[in-house]
Amino acid sequence: MNIFDLAGGGAAPAEAAAPMCSRKACRSGAAWQLLWNNPKIHTPERRKIWLACDEHRLWLEDYLQTRGLWKETVPLDLATASGRES
Repeated sequence: MNIFDLAGGGAAPAEAAAPMCSRKACRSGAAWQLLWNNPKIHTPERRKIWLACDEHRLWLEDYLQTRGLWKETVPLDLATASGRES
């Protein structure tokens, strides 16, 4: 339990939100995980994850590739999405 649980006034815990695309202002459901890391600040094995809808997948991949950050893109597994890192 944390301080935010105490502030809820006994209300039931909020349900986890459905994974959404990481593209700014997009509210579409995510279908892809874009795995990346910044070698200047992350260890080589570390993977950060952005989520993408079908429409923004290529845009986000290009953004990361242009900066040398992209590692791979994999389908979103909804069973493990709750444990994701952003």
